[in-house]
This record gives sequence, C-alpha cells and structure tokens, in this order.
Amino acid sequence: MHNRTIATARSKLFSWRFLGPAYWLIWLGLGLMKIMAALPFHWQVAAGKQIGRLLGKIAQRRRRIAAINLELCFPALSPNERAVLLDEHFMALGVGLFETAMAWWASDKKLQSLARVEGVEHLTHALARGRGVILLTGHFTLLELGARFITWHHPFHAMYRSHKNRLYEMVMRRERERRSGLPPLPHEDLRGLLRALKKGRAVWYAPDQNHGIRNSVFVPFFGVTACTVMATSRLATMSGAAVVPYFPKRLPGTAGYEITILPALTDFPSGDVEADTRRINTLLEDYIRQAPEQYFWVHRRFKTQPPGKTSPY
Repeated sequence: MHNRTIATARSKLFSWRFLGPAYWLIWLGLGLMKIMAALPFHWQVAAGKQIGRLLGKIAQRRRRIAAINLELCFPALSPNERAVLLDEHFMALGVGLFETAMAWWASDKKLQSLARVEGVEHLTHALARGRGVILLTGHFTLLELGARFITWHHPFHAMYRSHKNRLYEMVMRRERERRSGLPPLPHEDLRGLLRALKKGRAVWYAPDQNHGIRNSVFVPFFGVTACTVMATSRLATMSGAAVVPYFPKRLPGTAGYEITILPALTDFPSGDVEADTRRINTLLEDYIRQAPEQYFWVHRRFKTQPPGKTSPY
C-alpha cells in the first residue's frame, strides 16, 4: 500500500507538456547525468574539475559573487590565495555535477566503496527519543551525495525550495524520495514538517542561505553580518525534536568521502533564538574551514543587510 501511494503521488507530478520541445534540453541534460553517474570515479573527479574550470571562466556573475564572499569571509588570505581558493571552488562545483548524478543514479555498491560515515550512533540515539530529528547541515557542493550516504542508515524527509523548472523538480523529488524512503517537503509546508517530526522522523534541513528578513535575524557568519533564518531554533521549540548536525566532505584526490554525524546539540533550543542562530552559524564555520572550496560560495549570502548598510554585491 505504501509503495502504491508513493507511485500515485509521483505520477501526479508528470505532465505531458514535459515531452514538448521546451523541455528537450532538460531531458538531454538528465540523460547526460545518467551517463555521468556510470563513469569510473576517477574519471568523474577529473572531468568535473575541467568542467568547473570552464564554468569559472564563463559564469562571470557567479564568479564575482563567490570572489566577494571569499574576500569578506577570508580577509586574512592574500589576494593570490583567495584566487586559488576561488578556482578550487569552481572545480568543486564541477565535480558537484557528477556528485548529484551519482546521488540520484549510482548504485549502492559503487558508492559504498567510496564513503565512510562516522557517528551514525548519534542519529540513532536521537531518533530513539521518538520526538523527531532535525538533520542539520549546510549547502555544500556535494549536498545531494552527502544526503544519499545518510539514507543508508536512516530515511528522512528533505526540505527544499521549489524549482522554477517543473520537469527538473519532478525528477529531483522522485529521485530524492526513491533514495531517502520518505517524500521531500517544500519549505512552505510547515504543517507537514511538524507532522513528520511529531511522528519521530528525521527531516533534512540547511538554514544557511539568505531568504530575506522575514523570520530571520542578523548574526555573524565568518564575522560578516548575515541575515539568517531562525527556523532551526523555532522548529526545535515547537516540536521538541533533537538537532543533529552532519557534514559531508570530499577527501583529496580520489580518496572518496567522509561524512561526520555529530551528537545532538545540547541545551538547544536555549530560549534565546538569536543566540541559537549564532551558534549554528559558528558550527557551520568550523566545518566549512576544513574544506572551504566545497562550500556553496556562489550564493549571495550577504545580500540582505540591516538598514543603512548596502549589499556587498
């Protein structure tokens, strides 16, 4: 019955308009992603870096945004060091295309030889409380693949922002659900999120992007004023769910991946939403510094500023 319900939900997402010429390039791209997922890992890394170098040359707007972010967040680095980091970031973005393809279509057999997941017991222990888990992370270039590794141990709902391209969203939802075992939830579905937590389930959530001043507070991120959503603290307060951080990292060369699951945050929520939000930013910073090129620097993280301050972009 459960599988039939999922299949019905998926079929409702399909539209015959997706077969029209307007979507042919998307279909081509998805087909190429399936091919990419089947390539040997060392080919994926090498090709991804080359694609990333090309992206760094042609995506000038995104390159400028990333350069500004790196200058703001790493002022101690010299201009040459930041230039190297910027190039490495675009190479990580290129590899991230292959990592998304692997997350959706590579076999478990292939991936299990590449990844090491540490701290699964922390997630298991938090779920045993029966009050749900907010599986907290950040927007890393290997976001999709890092989540796939977690699904080997526990299913979860993934929070996401609706995509403008309906065909891409259909495929994304289908593949995330197929791998995670539970349907993804759009950010605006607060009731669905709270229901999932109250059922004792895990919900994947990344609160580190700028969604405007509503439901946000200005707290430091790498020492820079950043408009940051307060939802993690508020959701934990409303649901009683534990907040379990995890962070994915691609190891040097072709050594594979390491996923670190941390113990549930203690004394969280604290009753001070601003302090809780600042704490999460600090936690993210600590892990971003371990492999800064793998964080999603092309997002305009600091675009919303307090009155009297202009956007750095």
